[in-house]
Amino acid sequence: MISSIYEITPDEIKKMGIKVVLTDLDNTLIAWNNPDGTPELRKWLEVMNAEKIPVIVVSNNNKKRVEKAVEPLGLPFISRAMKPLTKGINEAKKKLNLEDSQIVLVGDQLLTDVAAANAAKIKSIWVKPLVETDAWNTKLNRFLEKIIKKRLQKKNIIKEVWGHSLND
Repeated sequence: MISSIYEITPDEIKKMGIKVVLTDLDNTLIAWNNPDGTPELRKWLEVMNAEKIPVIVVSNNNKKRVEKAVEPLGLPFISRAMKPLTKGINEAKKKLNLEDSQIVLVGDQLLTDVAAANAAKIKSIWVKPLVETDAWNTKLNRFLEKIIKKRLQKKNIIKEVWGHSLND
């Protein structure tokens, strides 16, 4: 549970035995309402690329939407992933030919991203959404997520604050 995908470092990833990062698109990699991304995103992708850690977008959005968003970034992607189901993750796993323990999914939604990663038996990193607003179809998930988050915090299963590294 960390503040931003941009705070994930290659060293932390490698220490976890991770060889590839699957990432959600909207509000994880880019703000849902800013499809161009940020200089911070480009810098993070350059660092991951220099360290030979592939980043693959796994999104529930349609192909046209994802392709338009990731084309300037040069990232491979899987669209219509159907998270919280494992369809998109399993598609990625088949292409990657890696052990489950070598793959992580980074996402901003507990009920789709983290749930899909758990169901697919891969690691997950839950990040704070890049922006506070959401597309209309995410608002119900956010409402339910707040309730679940409070219960998990009360049981000391998750932290009360977003960390700034995987070691927080």
